[in-house]
Amino acid sequence: MFNKIKEFLKEVKIEIKKVIYPNRDELIGSTWVVIIMVILVSLFLGVVDLGLSRLVSRLLR
Repeated sequence: MFNKIKEFLKEVKIEIKKVIYPNRDELIGSTWVVIIMVILVSLFLGVVDLGLSRLVSRLLR
């Protein structure tokens, strides 16, 4: 059991060395992309929700 855990941790250490972390500029650029997409999707969903709620309220009258 302990040998399997030891082997697993050894493999994790090897895989972590392969990871390439983004530099500061890439991180800031990616963050802006995420923020802009969140705003766009929330606006889209808000418009769809407003339209559907008005449609349902008109159908229920």
